[in-house]
Amino acid sequence: MLGMQSLSFAYQNLEEIPYTSILLHRDTLEVLDLSNNSLQESPSLLGSLDKLSTLILDCNIFTSHVKFPCMPSVTTVSINKNRIRNLPIFVEEVKKKFPNIRMLSMMNNEAAPSYFNGGTLKQYVDYRQYVISQIPGLQVLDDHKVLEKERMEAAKVYRYHKFVKSQKRKGTTT
Repeated sequence: MLGMQSLSFAYQNLEEIPYTSILLHRDTLEVLDLSNNSLQESPSLLGSLDKLSTLILDCNIFTSHVKFPCMPSVTTVSINKNRIRNLPIFVEEVKKKFPNIRMLSMMNNEAAPSYFNGGTLKQYVDYRQYVISQIPGLQVLDDHKVLEKERMEAAKVYRYHKFVKSQKRKGTTT
């Protein structure tokens, strides 16, 4: 049987990831859509999908503490409208487990403030700068291209934050 390149389990009222059906296509699957379900378990068995490039997890109940398997082939992760509240924890997980990520979308999560969910412009800019500074290869964040100017500002701002924190630990604040 020929494997599928794209597989959607969207709008299936799933509470568990259908690993049996998904892993039948482990050698060919490039796009997996698990959106609009009630998923919250860490997708640990998806790590065997060596060709997967796009993972869509929108509108589920994943939290900041979701644990992904290492998936170096994945370049696009969409996890909009979940329960992600702690940005540093989530971004660290994404950075470690998706080392080649180019596009990340996490709109409509508490950790991703915007005008649409009650965030201020300052919070939105800070959010973007933080994510961009932590994931240097990111090209698109929340449907907006990462500009070189933005990347430079993010590096400057978060390099300064690291310096101030290290000085405070040493007890030599300026």
